[in-house]
Amino acid sequence: MPDFTFEGQEVFFTLSSAVENHTPLVLIHGAGGNHLSWPLNMRHAQEYPAIALDLPGHGRSAGAGRENLSDYARAVVALLDELTISRAVIAGHSMGGGVAQLLALQQAQRLSGLILVSTGARLTVAARILDGIPADFSGAVDLILEWGFAPDALADLVGAAQQRMLEVAPEVLYGDFVACNRFDVLNSIGQWNGPTAVICGELDRLTPLKYSRYLAEQIDGATLEIVPAAGHMVMLERAEAVGAVVDGFMGAVK
Repeated sequence: MPDFTFEGQEVFFTLSSAVENHTPLVLIHGAGGNHLSWPLNMRHAQEYPAIALDLPGHGRSAGAGRENLSDYARAVVALLDELTISRAVIAGHSMGGGVAQLLALQQAQRLSGLILVSTGARLTVAARILDGIPADFSGAVDLILEWGFAPDALADLVGAAQQRMLEVAPEVLYGDFVACNRFDVLNSIGQWNGPTAVICGELDRLTPLKYSRYLAEQIDGATLEIVPAAGHMVMLERAEAVGAVVDGFMGAVK
C-alpha cells in the first residue's frame, strides 16, 4: 500500500481502483482511529476513486500525532498535492469531520463537496474522557467505545474498534481529544456553501443529533440523514445505509 512523507513522517493511505473523470472521495477518520474506521464498501468504492488515510501517528502512519486539527488538515492537503488532486469530496467522521470543516473554510477551492459524519461545529470533550486517558488508558478506551456504539451493535464491530484504539499510543489519543476540545467553528461554518451531506446516528452519545442538526441548518443547501438505531460509529454499524447516502452524493457531484 502507498504512503507519502509529511513533515518527516510516513503517512499511509489506501486508494481504490482509479475511475477516470470522476471526483475522488477522501475519507478522514476520527480520534484514535485509522483507515479501517471506514467500512469496506466505502474504502473500495467501484464508481469513484476512494482514498482513506491514517492521520499522522495513527494506524500504519508512524510517529507523533497532533494537538490541533489544523495540523491534521495540512496533512490532508499534502495528500491531495502528492496525488495531484485539484479537487475532492472530503468525508470526515467525528474528529475527521472537524478536519473536513477546516478544509472547507480554509481550502474551499480544493473541495467539490463535504460529507460530515457524526460530528459538529464544536467538539467539546467530556472530562471523563480527557482526564481519563492519562489516568487509565484502557478504562478510557472502554468508555469511549461504550459511548461510541449503539447498545445493539455487533460485538465483533466493537471488539475490532477497541483493538484498533488500544494500539494507538496514549499520547496520540490524548492529543486527538485535546485537538477536538480546542475546535470551534460555530460562528463560521455557515461561510461554506458547497454541496454537503450531514449524517448522524439516531443514538449517537458522543456527538448527539443536535450537533448534526446545527450543521445542516447553518450550511446552505445541506442535507441531513438520520440513521435509525445507530450510534456514533454509524458508518460501521449501518455500512450499507451510509454507503448508499455517500454513493448518491458522489453521483451528484460527478
